[in-house]
Amino acid sequence: MSGHIAQDWEPVVIRKKAPTAAARKDEKAVNAARRAGAEIETVRKAAAGSNKAASSSTSLNTRKLDEETENLSHEKVPTELKKAIIQGRTEKKLTQAQLAQLINEKPQIIQEYESGKAIPNQQIITKLERALGVKLRGKK
Repeated sequence: MSGHIAQDWEPVVIRKKAPTAAARKDEKAVNAARRAGAEIETVRKAAAGSNKAASSSTSLNTRKLDEETENLSHEKVPTELKKAIIQGRTEKKLTQAQLAQLINEKPQIIQEYESGKAIPNQQIITKLERALGVKLRGKK
């Protein structure tokens, strides 16, 4: 046995899928009409290949949203909680970044809680209570 490896260097040509019989038939008819000198008019369908069922239900959803009068918004951090976090942090002489590191969260989260922009998360509030030694929830 020899240790030679043969390589096949023949070019490989990849082509698009061949047109279907119906498409070829239409194409032949169009070409024949062109040769005969007939005027050919092409029509482009506006919503071809779209999901019409989904588009009709959209108008229903939009109407429901327009009729909705209730003001929906996320729950924000209450003022008492903001003040308690700030007070507890300053008593321990911690910066927002140091407190965030203590509870394994990003400094941005502490900043959001203290500014009142955060959406309250019970797990984070529990971590803050442990780190600051202050009760932040329930009766004080």
